[in-house]
Amino acid sequence: MAADIFKLYDADEARQSLLHRAPVGDVHVTPSLAKGLERVFGEVLELEEAVRRILYDVRHYGDAGVINWTAKIDGVGLEALKVDPADIEAAYAQIPDDLREALHFAAERVRTFHQKQPAQSWIDWRDGGGALGQMIRPLERVGVYAPGGTAPYPSTLLMCAVTARVAGVEQVIVTTPSGRENKIAPVLLAAAKVAEVDAVYRIGGAQAVAAMAYGTESVPKVDKIVGPGNIFVTLAKRQVFGQVDIDGLPGPTETLVIADEKADPAVVAADLLAQAEHDTLASAILVTPSRTLAEAVQVEIGQQMENLSRAEIIAESLQNQGGAVICADLEEAVELSNLYAPEHLCLHIGDPWSLTGKVKNAGGVFLGEHAYEVLGDYTAGPTHVMPTMGTARFASPLSVRDFTKIISVFGLDQTEAANIGPAAQRLAQSEGLDAHAAAVGKRLEDRD
Repeated sequence: MAADIFKLYDADEARQSLLHRAPVGDVHVTPSLAKGLERVFGEVLELEEAVRRILYDVRHYGDAGVINWTAKIDGVGLEALKVDPADIEAAYAQIPDDLREALHFAAERVRTFHQKQPAQSWIDWRDGGGALGQMIRPLERVGVYAPGGTAPYPSTLLMCAVTARVAGVEQVIVTTPSGRENKIAPVLLAAAKVAEVDAVYRIGGAQAVAAMAYGTESVPKVDKIVGPGNIFVTLAKRQVFGQVDIDGLPGPTETLVIADEKADPAVVAADLLAQAEHDTLASAILVTPSRTLAEAVQVEIGQQMENLSRAEIIAESLQNQGGAVICADLEEAVELSNLYAPEHLCLHIGDPWSLTGKVKNAGGVFLGEHAYEVLGDYTAGPTHVMPTMGTARFASPLSVRDFTKIISVFGLDQTEAANIGPAAQRLAQSEGLDAHAAAVGKRLEDRD
C-alpha cells in the first residue's frame, strides 16, 4: 500500500512530473469544488470570476457585502464582525497553562530573531557637499490573515503579527474565519493577545481580503495584507495588489528532503508525514541517491501513518504531490532542489554544511536531523511564512523588511548639484525631455 501512496521516480521522470508545478491560480475545478461554486453562485464560475464578484460587493457595500457572502459560503449570519476584546481575554484564560506558555515562548523566539534584522536609516554626508541617504519607516497598518479552515494556525498569527510589531507597525489587525459554527478557536484568540494585535475580525476567505484592502464600516483599510490562506484568499490577494501591498501568493506548503544512505528512514518519514498532513495539496518529496533508503522510507510511511489522525489527508497529499526521487548523487540532488525551489529544504546528510553553499533556491534550509522543519513551524525563530510554488527563485521569507518602506533622502547642496547637473541635463536631452533639461539649466545659469 505504501508503494502506491509514496511512489519512486528517477530524476528524468521527476523533472517532468513531480517537480513540475502549475502556475498559481491554475487550479483544476474538482467535482466537489464545482458543486460548492454552484451552491454559492448559482453557477460554476471560473475561480477568478468568483473572487472578483466577492471583492466587488465588499468594495461597494462594505460590511453588508462581507455579511452577505459569509452567509452564502459558510451559512453563518454574522451580527458583529469584530471580536469582543472580552472574548479574547476569556480565550487566553481558558486555554491550558502549558499551551499559553508555549505561545509566549514561540512569540519571544520570533521577536528575538527578528530584532537582529537590520532596518536602519542612514545618511551619507558627501565630501563634495550635501548628503544622500534613506529613511526607513514602518507601515502604519497591517492586516494578518490567519487560516482557520481544516485546522487553526496560531503559529502563523504569531509569525506575522510579532514580526510586524518588531518592525514598528503601529496597528496590526487579524481576520480569521469563524466557520459554519461561528466560533473561532480559543488558541487563535489567545495567540492574538500574546502578539498584542489591535483587533480580530471573524471573517475569512476572499471577503476578508477585500475588507482589509478596501475598508468597511467595521474593518479599517490596511497598507499590507500578509498570511497564507486557501485558493480563494490567494486569488483575492492577487486581485487587490496595487490597492494594498501583499506578502506574496502562497500556495500549498511544501518540503523537499535530501538524504544520503546513512539517514534514518524513520526520521525522514516522520518529517515527510508532518508536511503532508497540512492539507491534500501539500507536497512532501524525498530526493536521494540511495534506493535502499527510499524503499525503507516507503515502509516507514506506511507504518507510521496507521497511528496518525489525519491519515486520509496525508495519503491523498503523498499520492498526488509526494514521492521519492532516485538521483545519481548529492550533486544532482541539489540541482533538482534548486530547480524545484522548495519552501523548506531539509538536508538529512552526514555533513549538511557541505551542501549549504550550493543551495540557490529555497525558503529555508534545515541542516541535519536535529534542525527539523517542525521546529521552524513553531519555535525556531524565523517566520514560517516562506515562498512557495517555486517563488523561492526570487522571493524571501517574511521578515522585518516586509513591514517597512524606504524613503530616499536627497540633501544636495549647490556645489554637488552643479557637479552632477551637466550629466543629468545631457541625459534629459537624449530622452527628449526639454523641461527636465531646462530645470537643470536654470540652476547652472544661476551659478554662473
